[in-house]
Amino acid sequence: MARKATKGGNHAATIAHPEERLDHSRRARIEVGFDEQAVLGALFGEFDANLVQIENRLGVYIAARGDTVAIEGVADDVARARDVLVKMHEKLVMGEDLDAGAIDALINMGDEPTLEGIITGDAKAPPIMIRTRKKTITPRSAMQGDYMRQLVSRDIIFSLGPAGTGKTYLAVAQAISQLITGSVQRLILSRPAVEAGEKLGFLPGDMKEKVDPYLRPLYDALYDCMPPEQVDRRIASGEIEIAPIAFMRGRTLADAFVILDEAQNTTREQMKMFLTRFGQNSRMVICGDPKQVDIPGGDRMSGLADAVGRLEGVEGIGVTRFTAADVVRHPIVGRIVEAYEGPDGHAD
Repeated sequence: MARKATKGGNHAATIAHPEERLDHSRRARIEVGFDEQAVLGALFGEFDANLVQIENRLGVYIAARGDTVAIEGVADDVARARDVLVKMHEKLVMGEDLDAGAIDALINMGDEPTLEGIITGDAKAPPIMIRTRKKTITPRSAMQGDYMRQLVSRDIIFSLGPAGTGKTYLAVAQAISQLITGSVQRLILSRPAVEAGEKLGFLPGDMKEKVDPYLRPLYDALYDCMPPEQVDRRIASGEIEIAPIAFMRGRTLADAFVILDEAQNTTREQMKMFLTRFGQNSRMVICGDPKQVDIPGGDRMSGLADAVGRLEGVEGIGVTRFTAADVVRHPIVGRIVEAYEGPDGHAD
């Protein structure tokens, strides 16, 4: 994904995930202490948003404790992150303001990093993590770890597997993290309003009220990662949009993190339409369970399997396949999935 500069910047760069570009012999870790504690709140940002911005841009992991910041990653990136934080601290001490654009400018204009004091070679790889307003999320299975790496390194990601594996939840969390830091300007969540055994016509209300129950899982993921008042405010402003897939037709989704849930219930034509909405500085995640197709014609008409068959292996596109072993809900859910589909996730 071509990372978009945060508000106020005009720099665009392709940021590879650190796990894909690191030389493990050059891993590094450093701790930086700051004397002027009165400015630490402004330095770190609300909910550590400034630290998350640096993490996303430079591919490092930053942990703050008291007046000390620990930075881990590739040596050059750790040094750049340290230099940026020091410059940010200097500006705040001098009474200057810091916003996302100013931080982005410091990152873009950074000189050759100073490697003095950087400890290399022995540092462990930083944990894979997603930071949102309400929580820090780490992988709960090996496959979730692979998926979270793809969420920061691929333009389009297909996430396949049964319920309870974190497909949609992790995508929403990553989208919120990037929305907070300004890497994207919009979060667009979509889902086909397909009748899974029930008829829309029997639901009360207008079309929006009929469709909203089908989108409720997306709302639930949002509210779990961001305070409700912020979710509601961003929905009202248009920064977060939740809509059926039919509403995507004719649009170009630029500067956006776009998630399609329940994608197994799209037709081939709908999937092609959706994928071709992809715009500049965007990321797209398509989530679905190929074993739960509810559209007429079943598996052979599903746009999800068709798209994966055509696009897997194409540059910039990633595919993650979860199985019953990756279910992270109550253990009985994994056993239920296994009873229906077998231990490898395939129907018996």
